[in-house]
Amino acid sequence: MLARSAQGLYWMGRYLERAQRLCVLLGLQAEALVDRPVREIYFGWSRIYDSVNRHPPGDSLELFDNDEFILADSYTLADDLTFERANPDSVWSCFALGRENARQMRHCISAEMWTRLNLAYLRIQKLDMETIWRTSPESFYAETAAEIDTFAGVAASTMYRDDGWQFMQLGCFIERAQLLASLLLAQLSADTPVGDTAVQEDSDAEWASLLRACHAFEAYHRRYGVEVQPGQALDLLVTDRLLPNSLGRAIDMAATELAAIGSAPDTRSGEAAQRLAGRMGDLVHYDWPDRAAPEDREACLQQLSDYCRELHNLVTAAYFDYPVDHLS
Repeated sequence: MLARSAQGLYWMGRYLERAQRLCVLLGLQAEALVDRPVREIYFGWSRIYDSVNRHPPGDSLELFDNDEFILADSYTLADDLTFERANPDSVWSCFALGRENARQMRHCISAEMWTRLNLAYLRIQKLDMETIWRTSPESFYAETAAEIDTFAGVAASTMYRDDGWQFMQLGCFIERAQLLASLLLAQLSADTPVGDTAVQEDSDAEWASLLRACHAFEAYHRRYGVEVQPGQALDLLVTDRLLPNSLGRAIDMAATELAAIGSAPDTRSGEAAQRLAGRMGDLVHYDWPDRAAPEDREACLQQLSDYCRELHNLVTAAYFDYPVDHLS
């Protein structure tokens, strides 16, 4: 496959995964505005911004115990994360960039995939934050996330299983791993030690919302019971091989796609990428400090987050931006 085509499909997978995850987080955040405590609402916004490594409008979040400020600030933050064209990580930008990569790679994807993605893109073009905020913003986020899920289902049932499929999946799983690692780091950095009962209850509710964002709430209940314990929630989201949105599952699938793609034009970078993916899997499944102090888990997650960025760089060097002399 041409490097340009492989890169376009890889980034299409990354952009659409990013848009889908952001829609889920924003949908839960919009629901929280109805009846959740002020601290939990502002923690939710902080967690989202930390996960995409972006400063909010005004450079910081202010915590006001006032319903009018909550709604006004939430409107501004939601607009910045949803429709702001200048924000490369907004839902609109990710959708537009994913769709543009699909448009350029139409010879590599099925006609049904292009139709689904283009229709969803055209729907979003007609909307703005004022329009969706007047009715039900959570419905917009749920519908947009469902459209991306539908696109993924159409891709799974219609796309030819060549290298193009592998690169699209690889982009999706690397993006998922990187975003989840960032979300968990944001959660841990703001987590409150046991002491204040009311604050601890808020912390447990924040972990519960993170489980819902990762579609892991029911799986947690089946394994651990009704009460959400932060340490158990963290272990589930990192190490569970059967949970579709766990960090370990995303890393395993990225390693599988890399192995399926096979040899790279830049052999050294390609082999380094496969070794790093294996090292990440070992760190999650065999070296994860599940009974260690919170700071040890945070350090391990930070290492995994750094590895995700390094893996992306190695994939780029191996398959997309390799020197011309590697072709000779």
